[in-house]
This record gives sequence, C-alpha cells and structure tokens, in this order.
Amino acid sequence: MTTYVLVGAGPGLGLATARRFGTAGHGVALIARSAEHLEHLTDELRRDGIQARGFPADVLAPDALTGALQDVAEALGPVEILQYSPVPRADFMKPVLDTTTDDLEDPLAFSLKGPVTCVNAVLPGMRALGRGTLLFVNGGSAVRPHPQRAGTSIAFAAESAYARMLHDALAAENIHAAQLIVPGAIRPDAGESSPEVLAERLYALHTERDGFRHYAEPMPE
Repeated sequence: MTTYVLVGAGPGLGLATARRFGTAGHGVALIARSAEHLEHLTDELRRDGIQARGFPADVLAPDALTGALQDVAEALGPVEILQYSPVPRADFMKPVLDTTTDDLEDPLAFSLKGPVTCVNAVLPGMRALGRGTLLFVNGGSAVRPHPQRAGTSIAFAAESAYARMLHDALAAENIHAAQLIVPGAIRPDAGESSPEVLAERLYALHTERDGFRHYAEPMPE
C-alpha cells in the first residue's frame, strides 16, 4: 500500500480529500502544527475505516517538516501522493503599498520553501516506486495578483512557478505535478468549490494526469 500525505490538514477540504484517497486504498498521513487537531481528524477518518495517522510539524520549520515526511514513509509506506494545501495566515495579506521585505519572509517560506522541502523529502520514494503525484492547491491570487493581499499573491506566484517547473521536469519519470486554483471560498454550500467536489477533482488530477493548471470554477473578471 502506498501513502497519501496531506500537508496542511484541516476539517474542510483536507479531511474530504484525505477521506477520498483513503477510500481508494491509500494509507493517509496528515501533517499540521497541532497534535490535538490531528488526533481529532485521524479519529474521524478511522471511524470510516481509513488507516490514518497524524504527524505534527510546522511548514515554516524545514527540518521538522522533513523529519515528519520521513516518519510518514517509515510508518505507512512510500509516499505516492503529496498534497500541499496549508491555509495562509491572515497577516500574509497586507496591501502591497504597506508591504516590506520583512513582510514577505513568512509568506515565501510558507508557499515556496515549504513545498520545496516537501518535494525534496518525498521525491526519492516516488522515484523508487516509479510513479507519484504532487498536488498544489492555491487561491485565485496565484494567477491574478490582488493588491490588498500582497504576501499571498507574491508567494503563490512563486509556488506556481515552482510547481509548473516540476510538472515539466518530472513528466518523463511518471511523476505528475498539478495545481488546482480555487478562486472563491471553500464551504459546503459552494457548489464546485465545496470540500467534497474539490476532493473528487484532486483525486481525478491524480488518476487522469492531464495537464498542469486546473480551476475549481471560472475566475471572475
């Protein structure tokens, strides 16, 4: 059995996607900062018959994040699918004219250094398997910068560039990198952007392996 690992586990999209991949037969590893939070999520998945474990780590702490991903592979088996979708902090979203270089340190660490750390940790295992999927979930500012959300707009753009380069560089190795853009809020009544619908989209990106960038719904003008 191979493993699906979710970096940035939460009760909405994260839990729905973990349930979708777990139902398909993958072991499920959840990474988030809070051990107590992870325990609640894994308990819910286990009640559905899904093998799930939590691994506490902060995406802003590269050594801890690498260690957690190494522990995942040792405990549950090689990572075949990595989903990187932590929710940015509110203080990343300052207006562009109020943003300093210091204000960009954490957003770039969160949305660029975090993904690079994760990919470097799981890529050797994917290569050994001969297959893998790297899934990146971003808001609309990844493709349409918002002047009131400068930190995430800049950092998401950097993450998008990195993910696109992975898509091109790894295709020949049967490792598929894809990005899902969710322009609006993720909530149960959001239609195409509800957690369950998005979970199905992400599972389809893994199985169908078609193209790099996908949209949950059309971007508003």
